[in-house]
Amino acid sequence: MSRMTPFASPLLLGFDAMEKTLERISKASDGYPPYNIERIAAGHGAPERLRITLAVAGFSEEELDVTIEENQLLIRGRQVEQGEHEYLYRGIAARQFQRTFVLADGMQVLGASLRNGLLAVDLVRPEPARMVKKINISVSQ
Repeated sequence: MSRMTPFASPLLLGFDAMEKTLERISKASDGYPPYNIERIAAGHGAPERLRITLAVAGFSEEELDVTIEENQLLIRGRQVEQGEHEYLYRGIAARQFQRTFVLADGMQVLGASLRNGLLAVDLVRPEPARMVKKINISVSQ
């Protein structure tokens, strides 16, 4: 029995990459680190933005890496053990993470900031120019 995919319609052409991306996202369900995504309204000449905020307590700026690879925003954290410690109890683990967000075409990362254990990454999508293109019809005889 074959499963029906959202992009199985013959009217949707060229969406196979998007379907693979959706499958990859559905498999990645690790909840660490927790994050918020918020919409920041346009104002004072600035366009509407999105802000992704990750709780990265214990990570320094040098231990965090924010990159864009193709259409994916990758946020990685690698904590380095600081010398020898004798723990009586260790509830805070030095844990690595990688969080991936798939960006729509045209999305741009404005910047990232770290404050009080929260990493904020701001994104914007510029309004695309509306374009109509006339296609000539050739007649063969």
